[in-house]
Amino acid sequence: LLPAVASETNIDLISSLGYSLGYLGGGLLFLLNVIMTLKPGTFGLPDAAAAVRVSFVSVALWWGLFSLFTLLWVPDTAGRERRTGRRWHTVVEGLKQLSETFKEIRHLRTVFLFLLAYWFYIDGVDTIIRMAVDYGLSLGFRSTDLITALLAVQFVGFPAALAFGKLGQKWGVRRSIFLAIGMYICITLWGTMISSKTEFYALAVMIALVQGGIQALSRSYYSRLIPVNKAAQYYGFYNMLGKFAAIMGPALMGGVVLLVRYLLLPPSPSTEEMLAAGRLASRWSLGSIVVLFAIGGLLLYFVDEQKGRREAQYLSRT
Repeated sequence: LLPAVASETNIDLISSLGYSLGYLGGGLLFLLNVIMTLKPGTFGLPDAAAAVRVSFVSVALWWGLFSLFTLLWVPDTAGRERRTGRRWHTVVEGLKQLSETFKEIRHLRTVFLFLLAYWFYIDGVDTIIRMAVDYGLSLGFRSTDLITALLAVQFVGFPAALAFGKLGQKWGVRRSIFLAIGMYICITLWGTMISSKTEFYALAVMIALVQGGIQALSRSYYSRLIPVNKAAQYYGFYNMLGKFAAIMGPALMGGVVLLVRYLLLPPSPSTEEMLAAGRLASRWSLGSIVVLFAIGGLLLYFVDEQKGRREAQYLSRT
């Protein structure tokens, strides 16, 4: 829907605004659920377990409520004529359309190269998001410290995503994505060396400064490379690719952990040696994520936006 509700001049800002409000809304609900879990009696709940169950219900209601704005007031884009028949015909048609889109993308070198770059660097982003809590616990931080860091990411991410949208307009989207990738490399390397709670919070703030920006600007940059009349199909493929992200990252981290422990641990390690090797393995495994950002940034360097625009315009006319 993004190309349908935004023009080329403001699509970067609109995309960033979407992520920005997502961080704000998610942060407010998360904060409410945390307070509910810590003080269930205030909300008339018997214990923390009941608060957790209510939190899940609140998330479902939150999604349902705010989805209504899109369903009721955002105009839909014209799509293919729907065929009548059994429901499984719709599934078959969707899979067929996905296959056709993939065949087109294979022949659009610019789109294919960007998606490959995006897959690598967004895999790094998603891996950091998903593994941050486990990494913090492995270094000995308390769960309350991690919750505070997660809240910081949500509320700092709100204005930061908007700022990245403005930066994309002023400085260029491609440059801004490169800046975010560079910052993520610095964040990852710094993360391998942190030892204090203050450093962990600072790291969370740095992640918040770029997380929404790289997601929003990648989405709006992609709109410049695809045919407008096929945006739904191409964004469907883009979103599917995003869902398959965070596969290589955890696998890479797990492999590094196993390798480091194999190399460092003696045949009959003591408890202290196992703990020390585990902490070192966690740090090295986080550092390995730099590889994903480096490969993604290198591939993005070879993406020719002007060529991509020409390819998209040609495909729109055919």
